[in-house]
Amino acid sequence: MKAGKLTKVEKGLAYAVLLLFTAFSLYPILVVFSISIRPGDRLLSKSLALIPPDATFQAYVDLFTKEPFIRWLSNSLIVSALVTVFAVSLAATAGYAFSRYKFKGRDSSMVALITTQMFPVTMLLLPLFIMLISIGAYDSYIGLIIAYTATALPFTIWQMKGYYDTIPFSLEEAATIDGAGPFTTFYKIILPLALPALAITALFSFMTAWSEYLVAAVLIQDQSLFTLPMGLKLFSSNMEVAWGLYSAGAVVVSIPVVILFLSLSRWLISGLTLGSVKG
Repeated sequence: MKAGKLTKVEKGLAYAVLLLFTAFSLYPILVVFSISIRPGDRLLSKSLALIPPDATFQAYVDLFTKEPFIRWLSNSLIVSALVTVFAVSLAATAGYAFSRYKFKGRDSSMVALITTQMFPVTMLLLPLFIMLISIGAYDSYIGLIIAYTATALPFTIWQMKGYYDTIPFSLEEAATIDGAGPFTTFYKIILPLALPALAITALFSFMTAWSEYLVAAVLIQDQSLFTLPMGLKLFSSNMEVAWGLYSAGAVVVSIPVVILFLSLSRWLISGLTLGSVKG
């Protein structure tokens, strides 16, 4: 047997382990979907079937017709899209500056950025609350976008800076010799090469805003501005939980993230590949 090659038994065991972990990951999702199609808000069922015999999609119909779900969905899409745009733009430019330029306070700034990742988001709530009130952005789209963008930037800047470091500086030198200015070099040469890193940054930024509840619960009081996590929380109370609506909403909420991941998968995979062969 050649070195590095797996036998059929080893391949079979590897696939069995992968299938086991896949089933372990998919089972909770299937259970949530099963609850969403059970009639009468039943959380538990005597049947072990994932698709109950009396399955109904009434919870999904009620979600879109009797509840303000469309408004919550619109709010989340607006906030998440703007956070993604701002975070990608700022991370792309700041990461490039940290990677290519030497300036006073550069190293200490990078350490300060990564240090903020060590603290839980609950420690940032009071400063964010005070700051947004002082600038008149509390209980608004703008305040929530500022908070989410600030939360996403430390990781995304570091991630972009690390990717820029793998791009040879000789490419920029060649562009400068050909007469290209700094902006042209960055926009036409560096950014296209950094598309895999930009895809990861966009996905992380979107997910930071899309599924976050705690910060939104502190910064948003107007129910017309509720995002999806805050809206779904209204389906539960101290006495009862509308399990059908709650589960249906959870299923629908996951769909945009899956679509975004699939649409960016080409760049995500190429980013991993480029990183693995960089010598």
